Amino acid sequence: MRQLKVRMIVIAALLGLLAGGAGAAAPPEQRRLVLIDQDGSGPGGSNQMAMMVLLQSPQVEVLGITMVTGNAWRDDEARHTLRMLELLGRSDVPVALGAVFPLVRTEEETRLGAALVGRVAWLGAWGQKQALAQMPQAAAAVLPGPWDLPPLPEGEPHTSAIAEDAAHFLIRQVHAHPHQVTIYAAGPLTNIALAVAIDPHFAEFTRGIAIMGGSLNPQTEDPEFATSPRHEFNFWFDPEAARMVLRAHWPRIDVTTVDVSIKAMFTQAMLDDISASTSPAARYIASYSQERYYLWDELAACAWLDPGIISKERLLYMDVDVSHGPAYGETLTWSGPLKPAVDLQLVHAQVDVDVARFTRMFVELMKTAPHGE
Repeated sequence: MRQLKVRMIVIAALLGLLAGGAGAAAPPEQRRLVLIDQDGSGPGGSNQMAMMVLLQSPQVEVLGITMVTGNAWRDDEARHTLRMLELLGRSDVPVALGAVFPLVRTEEETRLGAALVGRVAWLGAWGQKQALAQMPQAAAAVLPGPWDLPPLPEGEPHTSAIAEDAAHFLIRQVHAHPHQVTIYAAGPLTNIALAVAIDPHFAEFTRGIAIMGGSLNPQTEDPEFATSPRHEFNFWFDPEAARMVLRAHWPRIDVTTVDVSIKAMFTQAMLDDISASTSPAARYIASYSQERYYLWDELAACAWLDPGIISKERLLYMDVDVSHGPAYGETLTWSGPLKPAVDLQLVHAQVDVDVARFTRMFVELMKTAPHGE
């Protein structure tokens, strides 16, 4: 009987070796799943290059891109994004159209209120860098509206957005891959808030959310933030959406704040380095990049890929002011002992970065050949 047991153990071991292979390599690590929610103004610029970070990474599978009005109007952003995907050879990635307008804030009320509460430096789709309170009616009339489709410098896309709206697309993808998908949200949070409102379990079914938004106390002479340290465009443009998203029960919330973003600048040296490559991503940037400005969204994407580039973060309870007063849309934060008695979530607020490490990572990703080459 004992010999029979020994023989059975030996046979089982041999079968295990045959099935797995003696010394067989472990299965390759599964690519990380992400859904991109972005205000994709273009061509070039932070919005498009941030999406390219995730599209270029061999670690990542981008399940889709959802568009929201922010730096520009949704439909125009979608055209730029579809064309970028074509030029990169990534038209396999679906693009879904999301919210055209914020949940509550309106352009008209913002224009009227500016005389009482002060102006902001960046208005996105509502006027670029022109101050609302000083904008003549004649100038306002020539600015692109939500349904205008001006010619694209990079050429018109040959592909179209899918028929499904952004919120339902996000929900469907998360439920198709429960607890596997990270939401990368680098524009106003309207689409994400709508998904949370439609499906109360949407946030819980993800792996977490990475947000470019919010501001704590950036150390800068930049007039946009020096005297308004809690102001940041994505939260400001749709404060109610930002509040809904920050209060949802995500497994983890990472927030790339203004404090850290202003430390990461797109320089001419970086552009020159990227332009030396012949990759489609590098050619796109060399052809269409015009801004030498903060790498807001690229930093958020790279920090999700490699959290080690973030050298300091703060654990805070974060919310957004929705009082419709002078601080409407500003970032609110508390430590644990001081937080209000409401269901706020703890966020990982990024405040410092290893600039050299981030710069190397971003430049190399842009110079990388597409997957499979």
